[in-house]
Amino acid sequence: MLEICESGGELRRGFGGDSANLAVYLKRLLPALPVRYVTAIGIDELSDELLAWLADEGLDTDVVRRISGRLPGLYWIRTARDGERRFHYWRGESAARCLLDGGHVTALERSLGGTTLACFSGITLAILPTDAREALLEMLARLRENGCRLVFDSNYRAALWPDVHLARREFARALAITDIALLGEADCHALYRDTEPAAMLERAAAAGAAEVILRCGSAACEGLTGARRWTVPVPEPVAAVDTTAAGDAFAAAWLAARLQDIDPENAALAGHRLAAAVVAHPGAIIPRSAMPAAAELFGDR
Repeated sequence: MLEICESGGELRRGFGGDSANLAVYLKRLLPALPVRYVTAIGIDELSDELLAWLADEGLDTDVVRRISGRLPGLYWIRTARDGERRFHYWRGESAARCLLDGGHVTALERSLGGTTLACFSGITLAILPTDAREALLEMLARLRENGCRLVFDSNYRAALWPDVHLARREFARALAITDIALLGEADCHALYRDTEPAAMLERAAAAGAAEVILRCGSAACEGLTGARRWTVPVPEPVAAVDTTAAGDAFAAAWLAARLQDIDPENAALAGHRLAAAVVAHPGAIIPRSAMPAAAELFGDR
């Protein structure tokens, strides 16, 4: 998506979006890891710039679909003094909504053969029409049957769903094929009215996820790995400039750590550290020069 960030009376244009943020940060953390980004964009100058940005970040864009008559989505961020943000979205003409139109799922599945890890989110599910969402979940299930591990990031946005009951139903279907569930405490509370972390963790584990990670805002991260439950507090308070993409950055660092066989607690610490760096800057994607060093995130390896 195109990103307009309003802070201190100034406007700054960039790019972002939950899955794009995760992909960019994962690639920055593990440069040797091939990371492909699946989306649809228009055939226009702004879409050209977006595609160039993805490529400049090192992402493989061979499965990015170009659709005539459509545009990238747009979101406008307004940040308060404490760094908390309000979003305004323009998604009506978004090409990503049409990603699987025309039976494109068949070609996409063929292109993704051999993929070992695939990430999707609640926003992925929410923006697709019913038949496309059905096709996506069926395709992901087949990829999993062929050895691909699936990562589901909750990212529940009530405004994108016609009602909470449909969202719950589709989240249940997503969790049933998920290996790694990355949950937000606020998402679980809004969806299920859960107030206890244990309930949030156990629901995803009962659905079949082998690893469940619960991001509890600026306080801590809780997890369930197999039968073992653990908690990792945020190392130190952070003065946030803009909390956009904090959860996406955490998810990227978590995955980067686990792909290096780092234990869950230290993977969560890496997530906290990258999120702290990201919220210290406006917008979703921080300058490469502001990225923490690998040793700072993961320790000497």
